[in-house]
Amino acid sequence: MTDRPRFRPDVKDIHRPYTASDDRYAAAGYRQVGSSGLYLPPISLGLWWNFGDNVAFDAQRTLLRHAFDRGITHFDLANNYGPPYGSAETNFGRMMREDFAPYRDELIVSSKAGWDMWPGPYGDLGSRKYILASAEQSLRRMSLDHVDIFYSHRPDPVTPIEETIVALDTLVRQGKALYVGISQYDERQTAVAAAVARSLGTPLVIHQPSYSILNRWIEDGLTRVLAQEGMGAIAFTPLAQGVLTDKYLGDGRAQRSQKRSSLPHTALPHAAITALRGLHIVAKERGQSLAQMAIQWVLRDATVTSALIGASRVEQLDDNLAALGGPAFDAEELERIDALAESIDLDRWAESAP
Repeated sequence: MTDRPRFRPDVKDIHRPYTASDDRYAAAGYRQVGSSGLYLPPISLGLWWNFGDNVAFDAQRTLLRHAFDRGITHFDLANNYGPPYGSAETNFGRMMREDFAPYRDELIVSSKAGWDMWPGPYGDLGSRKYILASAEQSLRRMSLDHVDIFYSHRPDPVTPIEETIVALDTLVRQGKALYVGISQYDERQTAVAAAVARSLGTPLVIHQPSYSILNRWIEDGLTRVLAQEGMGAIAFTPLAQGVLTDKYLGDGRAQRSQKRSSLPHTALPHAAITALRGLHIVAKERGQSLAQMAIQWVLRDATVTSALIGASRVEQLDDNLAALGGPAFDAEELERIDALAESIDLDRWAESAP
């Protein structure tokens, strides 16, 4: 992607009516999701943490406007994104009404249900009642009559996969979702879910797994199943929840301005810090930051359509987008990355990988 001047909004500008940049599609190369007709930008923006009531609304608006101006057409949400739960969708709904309504048909908006959302047995996991009720609530919060993608956010250990997939099929038939997908299902669960969806006539088109240089569980069979089923993947936590950035290259403690439960509060082991510094050297030799290399590494596999990132600042978003201009990996670089990654033993994804 070509460089563009960094956008530094004036406080007064953010309150003016929004008109999207005329060159928003000039540089972004969109990638096909599996064998479907859906295309996503190589980098998508997740609204998990920085779009709840913990962040000023004008800061959120600035970031989303800039993202769309840079060709990011996919905004990824879920019912429990915030904090508090639901607030990210509510804030995004205001931006849909005030900023993005004229561009609705250019956007891919996704939401999910699967994690705890309200008390009682019907506010969690994958039952038909929860999936359908949650989708209705999400649409109201986002001021939408449909989402482009709706996911089962995680497999349910009790509810049959068939019930969950039939609920997704219902959303499509009701016109409340254009495409449906799953998140964090392993290869066996994915194969079962895909077969059920195909029999209903509403194929699953996308899987959202955790995936990074340090978290490679999808390579143990899931990517093979996705290719067989004609499904694409969008990888979340490609930066390993901040580990694959310069935050830990000093003493191994994250340098951050606000606490996030996803980042460890204690220093990383010495061996992990040494290996991270080695990865940083590989990235520097490629003319990239560690984060840029990590994003490009995830996208090297054709099965992975998009890398799902979080951002809190325009500069951070632009830095991540610059990953798309990096050189192709050669075999030696990939071998070095593999060897260094094996030295980083961090069990920090137990809840995000089956």
